[in-house]
This record gives sequence, C-alpha cells and structure tokens, in this order.
Amino acid sequence: MSQKVRTRPAGSERELSRAYDTALLDLDGVVYAGGRAIPHAVRSLGTAREAGMHLAYVTNNALRPPEAVAGHLTELGVPADASDVITSAQAVARLISDQIPQGARVLVIGGEGLRVALRERGLVPVESADDDPAAVVQGYGGPDLAWGRFAEAAYAIRRGVPWYASNTDLTIPSGRGIAPGNGAAVEVVRIATGAEPQVAGKPLPPMHRETILRTGAERPLVVGDRLDTDIEGAFKGGVDSLLVLTGVTDVPQLLAAPPQHRPTYVDADLRGLLTAQPEVVREGGGGEAAFGCGGWRAAAGRERLDLQGEGAALDGLRALCAAAWTAAGEGICRLDGGKAVARLGL
Repeated sequence: MSQKVRTRPAGSERELSRAYDTALLDLDGVVYAGGRAIPHAVRSLGTAREAGMHLAYVTNNALRPPEAVAGHLTELGVPADASDVITSAQAVARLISDQIPQGARVLVIGGEGLRVALRERGLVPVESADDDPAAVVQGYGGPDLAWGRFAEAAYAIRRGVPWYASNTDLTIPSGRGIAPGNGAAVEVVRIATGAEPQVAGKPLPPMHRETILRTGAERPLVVGDRLDTDIEGAFKGGVDSLLVLTGVTDVPQLLAAPPQHRPTYVDADLRGLLTAQPEVVREGGGGEAAFGCGGWRAAAGRERLDLQGEGAALDGLRALCAAAWTAAGEGICRLDGGKAVARLGL
C-alpha cells in the first residue's frame, strides 16, 4: 500500500475517543506492565468506553489465551470479555490452518495461548518433534520456558517441518524493566537451524487481518508503545495510530523514526484518548523546517534540532517531531536533538 510520507503529528479537533469507533490497544507497555496497570490507564479506558468507543485489546504476546487476558483486565478494573482480546496466537493459528489440513499436529514451543488458538482452528497441539508434527509454532512462553523446548523445535525444523512464529518482538516490558521477548527466542532457533519462520504478529498483515475480522472496526485507531510493531502495523494497514510513551519507545527513537514508524498522534499515556490533539503548524518560509505547537517552536538546523519557547512538554515534542521528520523526509533524522529533548524533561 502506497502512503504519503508523514512529516508531522496530526491534529484532531475532536477527542480521539469520539473521532474513532474502535481503539485497537496493545497491552504490554500500554495498559499494563509486569501485570500492574499503568498510571491513568484504567480511568482513561473507562471514560473512552462511556463515550461510545469500542475497546479491543490486540497483543503480540501469545502466552495467555483471551479468557485469561480478559480476566486479568477485569481484575485491574478494565471490564473485558474474551471476544475483546485478539492475540498473535490467534493470528498464527489462522495462518497455519490456511496451509495445513484440519486435524494436523502442530509442535508448540510456547504457552497455553498457542494451544487454545490451535484447537480453535481444528489443529492438534503436540509437545515433541517425534509426534510427527505437520508444523512448528513458536510464541512467547514466559521467563521459565525450558531451554530444551528450543532444541525440540530445531529437531523438527531440520527434518523439513515448516516453522511459524507468533511474533518477533525482541523485547517485552516487565515490572522490573525490559526483558527478552519472543523474537529473542526465535533468533535462538534460527541460529540452530538456518531456517526462517513465517510470522503472523504485528506489524505483519496476518495480525491486521485477524484484528479486523474479529472486531469489525470501521474507523480504528491503533494505540501502542512500539514503533516497529504497533505503529508500523497501523502504517501497513492504512489506519491511524496513537503512540503512548509508557512502554518501549523513548523520545530519541521517536524523533529518528522512518516513515513507517511515525505515528499519527503522540501522547504521554492513555489520557490522550480523551482529548483533542493540537495542530502542529509550519512557520516561516524558505527552506527552514520550523514548526510551532502550543508555546514551542522547533527547527532543524544543519547539525542539530533546536527548540525554543515554553509550555506543555508534549507540545514541544510534537513540534520537534515535525522538524525532525520533515528534515529526514523518507529517511531517518540524524541531527543532534539532545539539548532540545533535555529541555522537555521527557
């Protein structure tokens, strides 16, 4: 899909919860981290739901089945049904079922979420490469996944069994910081076998397809904390996105984002769903890339990004994004933005 290169965050006169019919929310780093709700998440989601926005939870984490995820959300104060949860396990199970016959055996390297999703599609989970599997599927299995599971996958893949991965996120947020994700485990098997898996999760089309099939969203807004999964997935799906700064992505990464990683909107946390989004306005003429938002003015010089003014830090960040992305065009901004970012305190 060909898309216009985004050079600044967009504005919205209406609250996002009213401008879009469905929020496609990532979970880890957006709604919770390490099992605990992220500040402002519970109240913001409740208010968005009251405004008429449908909330769907779209996660690359294949560890738990939708019922368990929905139960966890409800315990946190975010009432949810299993039908509100879409996982990469469901997406990869559909991908596998499109390619191998119903009733076939699938070697599972991961958690219960994969097993439930496979059974939903008429496939039979097995535990050993010696169980004559027709496919191998790998998903996040939690921090206690035994090393021998990777060997089991390698045995089957080296025999020519096709390999699938729910997702390839290298990291996952936890209550103690950033931990290795399923992508790191996939790399272990890749090194051992030299093979390449078919991948279903964000940002790839199978996950977007699964999400739209299950939610029926007409005006969706993808909400996430990762540029390489949530925001790129929205870009590839041709839908708008909101980046929240409660998870993996930091400000320097956002300023250096290539076109497919540039979100439509940027906000601190899920309170961004409840507000209008300010316009970022180009200022001046000539070749200078200067932009204003709120009380801030940002410009791209020859060697660095400059920021002047005062006001809400997020407005300054939005102006900086516009200056950096415009200067970069279809590439990556390599200007020094350290002093400008420091002024914002983000």
